[in-house]
Amino acid sequence: MHKTVQNLINIQNLIKSKLSDLKLIDRSPKIVAVSKTFKLEHINPLIDYGHIDFGENKVQEAVEKWTDIKKDKSELKIHLVGKLQSNKVKYAIKIFDYIHSLDSKKLAVKISEEQTKHKIKPKIFIQINIGDESQKGGIRVDELEEFYNYCIELNLEIIGTMCLPPISSDPEKYFSRMNYLNKKLNLKESSMGMSADYLEAIQYNATYLRIGTSIFGERTI
Repeated sequence: MHKTVQNLINIQNLIKSKLSDLKLIDRSPKIVAVSKTFKLEHINPLIDYGHIDFGENKVQEAVEKWTDIKKDKSELKIHLVGKLQSNKVKYAIKIFDYIHSLDSKKLAVKISEEQTKHKIKPKIFIQINIGDESQKGGIRVDELEEFYNYCIELNLEIIGTMCLPPISSDPEKYFSRMNYLNKKLNLKESSMGMSADYLEAIQYNATYLRIGTSIFGERTI
């Protein structure tokens, strides 16, 4: 068995155990295998195993890596987990099924225009700057409700929220706040939790876990 597949199975077992401890056995968060910078030789074993959700940070890399494969395997779901620039939306809309990083009105307008033009409607998460960090993208908490309504008027398919908690701090207080904000907007999906904290994120109703290093190993790029 390929190492990446064994790593995925180990993570799935840890998640099942955690959900059992929490008495939430009916829940099944999706694992987005963040395959950015990794070549297909590392990814193909997971595809062969039956995994369908993969995450990329850069539009160009995703287009080059996934365009041909998706023609043969339409069940694959590709997630943009990195920042999206407005001038890349026309390319992103054709390759990504999910966009986890909607963080501005300018970007919302551009996605709306391109999805109308191409008759493609990606599922979208609003990125929240949950730690109010100046160096990070995302919508401020106090602007979230107004921004969400703006996106709905643009006919965007907003399915949930996403966050990157501040490094070197307890992620649980931020996951807890994200869970509250999600429920306030009546959104069902939540993209939070990565290799270091996905088990904590599960406790706060995370439905999409963005896991890279624990599956593929440390990146060399």
